[in-house]
Amino acid sequence: MGVLLGSQTETVGMTAPPRETYEPGELERKWRTRWDEQGRYEADPQDDEDSTFITVPYPYPSGGMHIGHVRTFTVPDVYARYRRLQGDNVLFPLGWHVTGTPIVGAVERLKEGEAEQLSVLQDTYNVPKDELEQLETPMGYARYFIENHYKKGFKQLGLSVDWRREFTTNDERYSKFITWQYETLRERGLLEKGLNPVNYCTNEEQPVTTHDLLEGEDAEFQEFTLVKFETEIDGRDVVAPMATLRPETVRGVTNAYVNPDAEYVLADVDGETWFASSEAVEKFELQAREVEVRETIDPAEIIGERVTNPVTGDEVLVLPADFVDADNATGVVMSVPAHSPDDYVALREAKADDERMREYGIDPDDVAAIEPVPILEIEGYGEIPARDAVQSAGIESSDDPQLEDVTADLYQDEFHSGELLDSYGEFAGERIEDVRERFRDHYRDAGLFDLLYEFTEEVVCRCGGDVEVAQEDTWFLRYSDEEWSHKAHDAVAQLEAIPESTAEQYDHTIDWLEEWPCIRNYGLGTRLPWDEDFVIEPLSDSTIYMSYYTIAHRLQDVPPEEMDRAFFDTLFYGADGDEAPDGAEVDIDEPNETALELREEWDYWYPVDFRCSGNDLIQNHLTFYLFHHAELFDPADWPQGITVMGMGLLEGKKMSSSKGHVVLPGEAIEEYGADTVRFFLLNSSEPWQDFDWRADQVATTRDQLERFWSRAQDVIDTDVPDGARDKLQHIDRWLLSKLQATIREATESMDRFETRSASQAAFYQFDEHLTWYRRRTDTDRPGAKWALREVLRTRLGLLAPFVPFMANELHEQLEGEPVEDAAWPEPDPAFESTRTEVEERLVADVVDDIADIADVTDTDPETIRLYVAADWKQTVFEEVVETGPDVGAVMGEVMQHESLREKGDAVNDLAQEMVSVVRERDDATLRAMGEIDEQSVYEAARSFLAREFDATVEVYAEDGDPHDPGGKAGQAEPFRPAVHIE
Repeated sequence: MGVLLGSQTETVGMTAPPRETYEPGELERKWRTRWDEQGRYEADPQDDEDSTFITVPYPYPSGGMHIGHVRTFTVPDVYARYRRLQGDNVLFPLGWHVTGTPIVGAVERLKEGEAEQLSVLQDTYNVPKDELEQLETPMGYARYFIENHYKKGFKQLGLSVDWRREFTTNDERYSKFITWQYETLRERGLLEKGLNPVNYCTNEEQPVTTHDLLEGEDAEFQEFTLVKFETEIDGRDVVAPMATLRPETVRGVTNAYVNPDAEYVLADVDGETWFASSEAVEKFELQAREVEVRETIDPAEIIGERVTNPVTGDEVLVLPADFVDADNATGVVMSVPAHSPDDYVALREAKADDERMREYGIDPDDVAAIEPVPILEIEGYGEIPARDAVQSAGIESSDDPQLEDVTADLYQDEFHSGELLDSYGEFAGERIEDVRERFRDHYRDAGLFDLLYEFTEEVVCRCGGDVEVAQEDTWFLRYSDEEWSHKAHDAVAQLEAIPESTAEQYDHTIDWLEEWPCIRNYGLGTRLPWDEDFVIEPLSDSTIYMSYYTIAHRLQDVPPEEMDRAFFDTLFYGADGDEAPDGAEVDIDEPNETALELREEWDYWYPVDFRCSGNDLIQNHLTFYLFHHAELFDPADWPQGITVMGMGLLEGKKMSSSKGHVVLPGEAIEEYGADTVRFFLLNSSEPWQDFDWRADQVATTRDQLERFWSRAQDVIDTDVPDGARDKLQHIDRWLLSKLQATIREATESMDRFETRSASQAAFYQFDEHLTWYRRRTDTDRPGAKWALREVLRTRLGLLAPFVPFMANELHEQLEGEPVEDAAWPEPDPAFESTRTEVEERLVADVVDDIADIADVTDTDPETIRLYVAADWKQTVFEEVVETGPDVGAVMGEVMQHESLREKGDAVNDLAQEMVSVVRERDDATLRAMGEIDEQSVYEAARSFLAREFDATVEVYAEDGDPHDPGGKAGQAEPFRPAVHIE
């Protein structure tokens, strides 16, 4: 018999067309081609539709895309497809971020023939050798990965992007837009030039930002105090600067350390001669000091000598120590053994190493004479807190792994509770946390202290160069500006942050952000308008580009020279400039007519409804995004929502392009299909949680989708007779009621960006309902055929955002149109029945009870007897529902019934059981339970139970003189019948 599918027609006497097999490669090519030919996702303003604008950070094509990137771009696509099914006009655009030096550096390494770079390109990203020449210019390199990896991969994945709007941040028109942004910010006093600490790549010889880092993205600046100890070397007065984060401990210094195997130099630093490691001197120069190296000094020349404490005037001995890291701070370390557990242990070990002391001409008795000098009092510790901490922890050597934690704990205790001794004069008696900065500034002003910036951890640039803290005279964005920060907080207050906890992170970032260096010495991107020797850096030219998307495709017809300040003022602030944010003065002499036309489209799409981005960008890009929108646009055009996403692992380990530990999307799609890749990524975790790509689990997902396809073909190939809907049975209505609940759950989850919960409900959880349904009934019935068709139609709608290729194909086979031409499913109240669901739950529960009893008794039942609770027990249940789950109150009401008083303890015991039942259920369920004829439910299910257990099934009322050979009837409770098997 023929089957009606799309253009196929039923033909008497002809064989049915061959069953469709699941071939994702062929299927996905078909739909990609159709979408491209139709311009399916090209979004233009529509007066009769609500708009939804969704963005995601534009990719940086300094290399190929791997599976770790894919979820970041797939989540917003799922939401975009969901909103389209809800009837919205959705704009989901993508551009390309090429600003800065990573691409330039990659090209340089390629041209130099660097082995690691060639390996990444050829072995990881499969760039053919004969195509490497195309990559030897920055934009050639970028274009190669844009076209051959990112854009190709996004199309393979089925991302519903409006590609008309793509651009790169090196495009001339985009630079005109950024020029407007920075001229405006400068005019409003939010840019300034000054000397401030910055991340500085020693290889590129220019400032970099966290976005450019390979390692140390979370590193922070530490401001060390340099205590300027003095000594004499070869008859010259020399400063030996020693770095500390605890300047108040200077009065407790008992000795100093240098590394005898490190390289030290004498250098003129700001007019003084300093002794420090050669690495430290390079840092001095980076931090805006006048530096000239005079000579290299053998550290042995200072070991065994004494240096003078600038605060106390005491002379302290310099000891040799291998633990001194010459690359950390100055390479000269002061020791405070009374208050630093690691210094206490180091001194103890030095005292025990007479042989080494003599090697450097040091009298061991001089070392033995060194004793800790206390500088503060703290409750809970004795005179020498470090000694107490070491002894309490049982630390015997500097190799003990506990030492670091013990030291950190004491530092914290002393900072919050330590009070300085009388020797500190005007600072005596003060707590460390209250006095530290004043104490430091006092001696800095006196010229005895100085400062040095260091990172909290090692920092490496993407180019491979070491990154140090430098002080640069450069242009900064003034994120510390009080008024600007207040606006940014206001933007957070009106933002839908997903998950909600991230709102606090935005506020926290706003509070600690200070000046941000916004320029580079070279690289791709936009030149600083008033000083073209500099380029605006990547995190600073990517804060409001979402607004550029709205008109990017139409700007191609606008001559770049026409895109001046007045053009963008008109575009964003209207003909008279009166749409500018409060407090901003915008004067437009001659409004640009083209800009006024474009303004209509910008105004249609703006603001951004949701931005999806990695959670690691909260501390920079996403907060900058809020800052700049808050300053440049009215509150009505501020971002509406941000959803952050977690990181990706590969087989439990962090992905790494340089190590080849990645999966390329193209390879994954070829092996499993795009729908499988999408579905696995969206099912493995919620977007803000980390996911782990595991090949065996991905393969399982592929198998599950194939089974879904096969089941769908069964339904599609089944003819549903006219009038079948009128022949629905209880079990059909149960399934349809579950379907309505699934629609509600999936919709609520999608509204919250809970893509895992939504897809789990529509796919895996509903599959469990279908398994029970098929077990319960004959699916060849007309009513069952209609129900299964309705279920498939609805589930395809719910799954369409996740598996668009499969869902569109199956829906077209089923209904004659793609699912994206239909609407997101709406719950049908006609099929919602709590009572039906409760009745079926009773059947499922009794199946479980029978199976458990058979298992425990090791019985293969021939007869199953069910006993439904007596009427008085139902009365107790009804009283619990009416009175509430309070046993005392219930008993007070129940005992009003004379017939129940006679039953004594049995009533009390049952009431307690019923209180537990009632507490676990909502009002709708309890109402349904009160309406149910429990015995009729089991009577209706007798044939199913008999078939399920291959046994005779008998149903009795406990109080209806039942046949009860096992004496079980009295155990019956409402909604849990007693069971006897034999």
